[in-house]
Amino acid sequence: MTPAEMESRIVRYGDLKPCKTAFIDAHTPGSDQKENFTVIGGGVSESPDQHVHIKETPGFNIGAAGQPPKCRNSLHSHRTAEVFFVLHGRWRFFWGRWGNAGEVILEEGDIFNIPTGIFRGFENIGTDYGMIMAILGGDDAGGGVIWAPQVIEDARDHGLVLAETGRLYDTKRGEHLPEGVQPMPLLDDEALKSFAEPTTADVIPHYVARYWDLVALSDSQPADVIGPNALLRDRPGFEVDFITRNSLPSDQVTVDQHEVLMPVKGHWRLEWPGGSTVLNPGDTCAVPPGLPHSLVPSMTGEASLYRVRNTNDPAGATLAA
Repeated sequence: MTPAEMESRIVRYGDLKPCKTAFIDAHTPGSDQKENFTVIGGGVSESPDQHVHIKETPGFNIGAAGQPPKCRNSLHSHRTAEVFFVLHGRWRFFWGRWGNAGEVILEEGDIFNIPTGIFRGFENIGTDYGMIMAILGGDDAGGGVIWAPQVIEDARDHGLVLAETGRLYDTKRGEHLPEGVQPMPLLDDEALKSFAEPTTADVIPHYVARYWDLVALSDSQPADVIGPNALLRDRPGFEVDFITRNSLPSDQVTVDQHEVLMPVKGHWRLEWPGGSTVLNPGDTCAVPPGLPHSLVPSMTGEASLYRVRNTNDPAGATLAA
């Protein structure tokens, strides 16, 4: 593989192209300044304006959300995995039908495997623009987003209508639902009963891993973060581990899985037969199956990254805790 071919499989943080109209709450006050990024795969954006950086999916999707302080993402749910780690800033995640069943504060490097079947939202509670990176289960990322009814109602008051097809229409632009297409129906009371309301105490021990705990666990080998026998036990169609300079394999490795590298701290030199490049925090690199490669921190100091590999497990509901 030539350096140019590898570069086509890397999305640089500085080259990310945001969409500010990706979801139904794009005009709702408090959520109208967020930016959505689709890095690998089609993601779950409801807007035709969304730019997709790498269309090939390895059995999962990679996305990101960037938000200024006090900006929030509205309550929604997914049918497959939604995993976030904090790249920049300080974030509050909250969940439940009205967002008051529980919450957790995440700092840089922390990771959250949000259980399926609950409404969840998040907001930047830091002082600067923040960024969270996302891993979504399945090639089609679960088929889209399920919104809490009040989110759809609030959006309609601000000019955005979601069609039953999952496509978003902006009446402020003069757009209207096509003939024969109905608005996305609201979940009724009976359907809402199926969405769980776990407490903070139910969620944090089983679905949240702290950055500095992972640093300690990866002192001599990569820390298993998400997997059937990992710190966060799950089988979402992919596995996640955490690597520091102390837990690197000494030689090149070759695996038959798709591998996505996502640096958190430091600068990493990726080497393979035919070339090398440096990966920086916020970059996303899709290493193809069968390619021998190695990683070496290119500078002294703190260095860490998340590594995601596809598995044969079907994307679906989160394993019970």
